[in-house]
Amino acid sequence: MLTIASWIRESDEPLFERFLLSRPGVGVMNARREPSDLESAAGLLLTGGPDVDARFHGKPVSDPGLILEPEPERDAWEFAALARALERGIPILAICKGVQVLNLALGGSLHLHIEGHNLPELRDGNLQTLRFSSTARHRFERVNSSHHQALAELGAGLEVEAWSAEDDVIEQVRLRNAPCCIGVQYHPERDLLYGPLFEEFLSTLRG
Repeated sequence: MLTIASWIRESDEPLFERFLLSRPGVGVMNARREPSDLESAAGLLLTGGPDVDARFHGKPVSDPGLILEPEPERDAWEFAALARALERGIPILAICKGVQVLNLALGGSLHLHIEGHNLPELRDGNLQTLRFSSTARHRFERVNSSHHQALAELGAGLEVEAWSAEDDVIEQVRLRNAPCCIGVQYHPERDLLYGPLFEEFLSTLRG
């Protein structure tokens, strides 16, 4: 059994199960409700959630009041899990808050508040248009959007694959020279359209 380490909100579990449990021999260790053995994990999934606590930003935060409902315990687990996953070279898929954790862990920074990316109609509707780099492997012309923070200064080794066509907010990145380390600001678990993104991650899991 290949296991994926993650911290997944209860409301999101059924959404991820459609993608992760569809492949025989793959299971999920959800650190929200059970201990996760990071040494045996075949991959790491960083999922959506509340804002990253100020103490994990690495650089002074200009206005801590813009950080909403942080969960320091979860942040501590995710940053530790990410550090070990990068050391081991196992596949990583980072989604929404997850891509922000990835960027901060690599020395980057965040815009603490942006407008227009958390409108109700954008949460489940693939309405946000993207533009892509010439090297982007996954090209979803329209994606959903449910966030009020975004990547600012890029962390070391990250390359941008897609931006919002309207305001250039970074929406998709990849870690250079990693076997599989993808980060997206949108929520691919909410629509089967994004199956190819999960398929790349699952196909590179390492025992």
